Amino acid sequence: MLEVLLLSFALSMDAFAVSIGLGVKNKYFDKTLALKVALFFGFFQGLMPLFGYLASIGLGSNIESIDHWVAFVLLSVIGGKMLYESFGKNTEDEISIITNKVLLILAIATSIDAMAAGFTLNLLQVNPFLSMIIIGIVTYVFSFLGVFIGSRGGGFLEDKAEKIGGVVLIGIGFKILIEHTLY
Repeated sequence: MLEVLLLSFALSMDAFAVSIGLGVKNKYFDKTLALKVALFFGFFQGLMPLFGYLASIGLGSNIESIDHWVAFVLLSVIGGKMLYESFGKNTEDEISIITNKVLLILAIATSIDAMAAGFTLNLLQVNPFLSMIIIGIVTYVFSFLGVFIGSRGGGFLEDKAEKIGGVVLIGIGFKILIEHTLY
């Protein structure tokens, strides 16, 4: 279960960073915006692992001998992408009006990595559906907090959140690889 919490934490860091950027756009804390951002991001971050999990089941025995390598590569690529993006320009800088359409696009964009991470759920030997609920709830909480922190001038935390998330995902990938190659 610790792996699920770490995975949830790491996956939510991308949404957290974007939420901070959205919060920075408002001079005052907007509770309605924070709730909408949290709902959009939490829902998609919780839903997307289902697609990755179903793909891993579909591939099943075809990749069983290398599934730990696939998980390691996927988590390392996602983590590396998050690390790389933490040094670049923030997407939310280009957004002038925060509409439901914008939130939908951002929610899907920040949850694509969760779909790939869902592939690893069967390797962690956890209940995948409970894991998806936990991922969604953790992302909901971090997204709400992100808007709050951003509105209070916490924009400097955006890149740090993505860096931490990236390192944790790479760490989980190494853990899966080590557990499945040594035992």
